[in-house]
Amino acid sequence: MIITDTHTHLYSEAFDEDRAEMITRAIKQGVTRFFIPAIDSSYTESMFQLEKDYPDYVFLMTGLHPTHVKDNYKDELDHVEELLTRRLFYAIGEIGIDLYWDTSTLEIQKKAFKHQIQLAKQYKLPIVIHCRDAFNEIFEVLEEEKSDNLFGIFHCFTGTLEQAHQAISYNMKLGIGGVATFKNGKIDQFLKQIDLKHIVLETDSPYLAPVPFRGKRNESSYIINVLEKLSYIYNRSEEDIAKITTENSKALFKI
Repeated sequence: MIITDTHTHLYSEAFDEDRAEMITRAIKQGVTRFFIPAIDSSYTESMFQLEKDYPDYVFLMTGLHPTHVKDNYKDELDHVEELLTRRLFYAIGEIGIDLYWDTSTLEIQKKAFKHQIQLAKQYKLPIVIHCRDAFNEIFEVLEEEKSDNLFGIFHCFTGTLEQAHQAISYNMKLGIGGVATFKNGKIDQFLKQIDLKHIVLETDSPYLAPVPFRGKRNESSYIINVLEKLSYIYNRSEEDIAKITTENSKALFKI
């Protein structure tokens, strides 16, 4: 059984004490495909090192995270563009809009988001969207940029059924992780109405650990708990869920 974690920050400082052991635990569980979202330029070298250490398992993205869109965002976008000329990446992410931490940067967040969508179209890459308290703003940009070349993942999807259908209408898969296991997560109440062809699995580790680890550091091996929950929701075997979501990821990332 091959399991794909489409969103995991394995380079995070949260893993500095036991990164190798943590990754080994995940691989033993069958998690053998790790897609690594970027945050900003300060993490680039640690991401490259991770890829060097695990070349058969780790697949990198590049991008500027919306919470890191600051006064120097144009320099950060230049860094993303320069990286794209140098080597292969599998997605532009994570990108988007976050109005939970700071609403004052909305306009430059939108500019950074649009610019990176346009880069993704240019390089024919998927985007991986971060959305927090910003569904309307995200959909506004996606509506402006929609095209056959726009596709990707709506990472850590936490919206309504209607918002799920809207995201899918823009050629987005829904990234489903620990929130699906929360009692107040809500998405478990309608997820079965979404065809599995639109779903990929993720952890967002070290964040958003699933039940029974909620509130603790998340890690990629805990994707098993998400898999179990989706098996229950869809009344399908864990093997089926793993196979379908991995195939979805292969179609998306082209690997």
